[in-house]
Amino acid sequence: MSHSPRLAEQVAVVTGASRGIGRAVALALAGEGAKVVVAARSTRSRANLPGSIYTVAEEIEERGGAALPLRLDVRDDDAIEAMVAVTLQRFGRIDVLVNNAGALWWQDVADTPMKRFDLVHQVNVRAAFSLTRSCLPAMREQGRGHVVMMSPPVDLEALPGKVAYLLGKFGMTMLALGLAEELRGTGIAVNALWPVTAIESQATINYRLGSPAEWRKPSILADAVLEIATTPPQELTGQALLDEDFLRSRGWTDFTRYRADPDHEPPRMPPRALPRRGGVPDPRTGGGQKTP
Repeated sequence: MSHSPRLAEQVAVVTGASRGIGRAVALALAGEGAKVVVAARSTRSRANLPGSIYTVAEEIEERGGAALPLRLDVRDDDAIEAMVAVTLQRFGRIDVLVNNAGALWWQDVADTPMKRFDLVHQVNVRAAFSLTRSCLPAMREQGRGHVVMMSPPVDLEALPGKVAYLLGKFGMTMLALGLAEELRGTGIAVNALWPVTAIESQATINYRLGSPAEWRKPSILADAVLEIATTPPQELTGQALLDEDFLRSRGWTDFTRYRADPDHEPPRMPPRALPRRGGVPDPRTGGGQKTP
């Protein structure tokens, strides 16, 4: 734990938090004193999907933090409401919501079954809408809060080959921008955040989306979330941020620490350059795993 935690007494909800980006974000927030709700579907670790809500909660507690592991299917509105109720009962407040859970499907329209279209929209934009809507009453009562959508700036040139996926991801960004205006002046900030490189995770590994030389560690997004969560809401709300550019604007200069391969600086990759591979993790085994 930090000697002078910046998020002491605050409570953060992180979805898709059992591994990858979500795990890194949960650990970073806890390291600054936040009590963290570790929300995801995974309750046991598997060979190709290591980690669970319980292993991440244990990591937080071993470092002196407070964690609440909750199994959550983000497609289930009743489960979301129950998660919020349990969080408020246990911790009394919600200060940060990170909508990180997501599903992949990078295929042409003709190769996208409707059940896959529905899944990526349920897990991405619909879940973000439902989760944010459910957390807002607590944030309004407190007069402060931060909501972070893991979604990219809208780039129409990125659409071909990934229409179903990016309709949902761009929808998350539009939700962030629109809600930020609806909430302006309330003390609640809403932003989107996206990496400028591919990020090392079980999805990039399992779906062979590049190599370590092309990836950064999830910790770069965790550090960016920390910067967002520790910035006064009125100073930052309503922006679609890119991790490296945002951190540079805050004075960060050394990005070598984030290399997945210490000997290679990964190439900058706009959303349009995402590789046209893979599909979507099976919700029974990979639900909540999100990879840019």
